[in-house]
Amino acid sequence: MWQHLLPAAGLAPMRNVFSGTLTIDALLGDVHSLKEKRGVIKPILADLNRRPAVGAAEVDCQDLHRRVVIGVAVVAGSHWRVVELLDDCEGSVDWHPELEVLSVRRRVHSDEDE
Repeated sequence: MWQHLLPAAGLAPMRNVFSGTLTIDALLGDVHSLKEKRGVIKPILADLNRRPAVGAAEVDCQDLHRRVVIGVAVVAGSHWRVVELLDDCEGSVDWHPELEVLSVRRRVHSDEDE
């Protein structure tokens, strides 16, 4: 109803917002304490969080020294960009030799999803 007023006001029509999540379950290699685990995980999370439109955190197994579950969330204006960001984040975590990725769960949502 009011969308016809947007171009006259110099505003672009609203677009969809897409979000994606990645849950990475991994096993740590030669780690014998929670302090050593923090030393391995902290740089990985910092690398992920430096990326634009990405947020990452350790979301489970905080009390286990050889196991980690990393949660990643991304937001973008298109489905393909969310998929691209998730691929990049998954590849970045998988690249670290001190981690053995056990499983990855990926979800992509649109603001129009119910």
